[in-house]
Amino acid sequence: MAEETERRSRATEAFYGRRKGKQLRERQVDLMTTLLPSLKVDLAQPAPDDLKTLFARPVENLRLEIGFGGGEHLVHRAGENPATGFIGVEPFVNSMAKLLAQVSERQLDNIRVHDDDATQLLDWMPEASIDRIDLLYPDPWPKKKHWKRRFVSQVNLERFHRVLKPGGLLCFASDIDTYVNWTLQHCRTHGGFQWTAEQPSDWLEPFATWPGTRYEAKARREGRSSAYLTFRRV
Repeated sequence: MAEETERRSRATEAFYGRRKGKQLRERQVDLMTTLLPSLKVDLAQPAPDDLKTLFARPVENLRLEIGFGGGEHLVHRAGENPATGFIGVEPFVNSMAKLLAQVSERQLDNIRVHDDDATQLLDWMPEASIDRIDLLYPDPWPKKKHWKRRFVSQVNLERFHRVLKPGGLLCFASDIDTYVNWTLQHCRTHGGFQWTAEQPSDWLEPFATWPGTRYEAKARREGRSSAYLTFRRV
């Protein structure tokens, strides 16, 4: 019954959260008008058999980041991994505008974006098409009555499992203990994800070449530590 309730909570693929904050500056409006259309993944068209063809430059593997916030992590990873194609998802307009400014300034040509609910993109993608999914500091919905809104759910884990290549990685970071435990329990229940940790440092220390995020910095200022979970798709 709990699983069915959870499934119904995502039946309409509702996006929970704000879409827009303060008014955009003139430069941001220009980027949203001119650059965003060229980077957006067009879900109205059938997905190509090979998602690498979405990128103007040749790429060797693909990563998906869901909820990239201000884009600090996504831009860092795209810069240090030019042979990887990145697809970033962020419905919040102001965050998208910040990312576009960085993409333009650094002339990054290995980033594509989706500015709506991530479930739409996941359902559009071909099976076994992604090498890694990053879900970093997602909204924890701390009140227990709202936990059903958390993005980690059995139905979304099944989406992850479908689009990840065998052996692909799901990387999750959070500073909220209940969400960390929630994710561990949901992945164990699903059965298609193996937690790779062998010692405490594997989840207490950030991912390799981790740049940090503003959410992480805020958590540390408020006295909260973070957990960094890596799961392998089996």
